[in-house]
Amino acid sequence: MKVPRAGSQGARCCAAGRGALSRLFFAVGLVAALVTAPVDRACGQDSTIRYGRGVPSAVRAINHRCLEYLARTQREDGTWPGGEGGPGITGICVMAFMASGEDPDFGPYATHVRRALRNIISSQDGETGHISGPGHGPMYHHGFATLALSEAYGVVSGRLLWQGSQAPVERRRTIGQALELATRCALTAQEQNPWGAWRYSPGSQDADTTVSGTVLMGLLGARNAGVEVPNEAIDKALSYFRAHTRADGVVSYQATQSHGDGVARTAIGTLVFAIGKRKDWPEYQAASEFIRRRMHHSLSDHPFYTRYYMAQALFHSDLDAWEAWNQHTVRQLQETQEEDGSFASSHGPAYGTGMSALALALNYRLLPVYER
Repeated sequence: MKVPRAGSQGARCCAAGRGALSRLFFAVGLVAALVTAPVDRACGQDSTIRYGRGVPSAVRAINHRCLEYLARTQREDGTWPGGEGGPGITGICVMAFMASGEDPDFGPYATHVRRALRNIISSQDGETGHISGPGHGPMYHHGFATLALSEAYGVVSGRLLWQGSQAPVERRRTIGQALELATRCALTAQEQNPWGAWRYSPGSQDADTTVSGTVLMGLLGARNAGVEVPNEAIDKALSYFRAHTRADGVVSYQATQSHGDGVARTAIGTLVFAIGKRKDWPEYQAASEFIRRRMHHSLSDHPFYTRYYMAQALFHSDLDAWEAWNQHTVRQLQETQEEDGSFASSHGPAYGTGMSALALALNYRLLPVYER
C-alpha cells in the first residue's frame, strides 16, 4: 500500500486545501453564530436550521459550558482527570473543541487542542502505529484517536503544534505522519483478522460491530483527509456490517450475539453504510428504519455513546427525524448538564462532556466528518 508521506507535495497540497476550507467554514461559523434562535426551539422546519446557517442559542449555551469545562480541567500533558482516560477520550475532546468552528490555531482553545494532539501522538507506537489506551478495548482508543487526527490534519498548524513542548524529538511526529501510521496499523489489523474487521486489540482474531465501527470511521476520516485507504479495505469492513444486519434492521454485536437491544450498534451500522456510500443496500434501509422507530426510547445503556452515533446516523438518513431527535436531545442535555458544565458518565466527566458536545455538533456542521 502506498500512503502519501506527510512531507510530500501531495500531502502539503491536501493540508493547504483542507486548511483553506477550514478557514472558510470558520468564517461561515462566525456569521452563523450571530443568528439567534429561541432557547425553547432547538430545531424545526426553519431553513436556517435545516441547512446549518443558524445555531440555536440553547445549543450554543450547552456547547460553550462543555468547552469551558474541558478547557478548565485539562492537565498540562493534554489529558483530563477523573474516570477513564486515554488517547481515545483525548481525541473525543479534541473534536469537541474543533466542532463549533473556533480557530484551532489562534482561537480560545488553541492551546488545549495542541496539548491534546501532542498527547495522542506521544501515545502512539512509532513502529506499529498503534495508539493504545487503557482498559479492555485499546482499539476503541485507536479508532477515536485516528478520527481526531484526521479532523485536525491540514487544519492545525504543524509549525505551532510542538511549540514550547518538552517532548523528546523522536516523538514529535507531524499530524500527517501520525495519521498515516495509525491508518497502517488499522489496515494491518484488518488484514490479519479472519472477519475482515476489528476487536479489542490489533492482533485479535475475532471481531465485533462496536469496535469495528469506531475503527472504520477513523479510516473513513483518514481517507477524507487524503490518506490512501484501499477500497477493498472499506468494502470488506462494510460487508462485515452487512452480514451482521438482521432482517429487522438490528445490527448484532457478533455473529452469535445480539448483546442488548442494538440501538447504538444499529446507529453505527446506519452511519458506516451512509458514509461508505451504500445507501442502496437493503441492510441500510432496514437499519435506518429501525433507528427512526427507536429514536425517542430511553437510553439506559451507554447513553453518551448512543447519542453520539444516533446524531450522525439520523442526520445522514432522515433530516426531519434528526431535527426532531435533536430538539429532544437538547432538552435532555439542558436538564442533565452539571453546574460546572460537565456531564457525569461511567467513564468520567471528560468522556461524558466531550461526547455530549459532539452529539450537538451537527448543529454547527463544520467538521468534515459531519458533511452530508
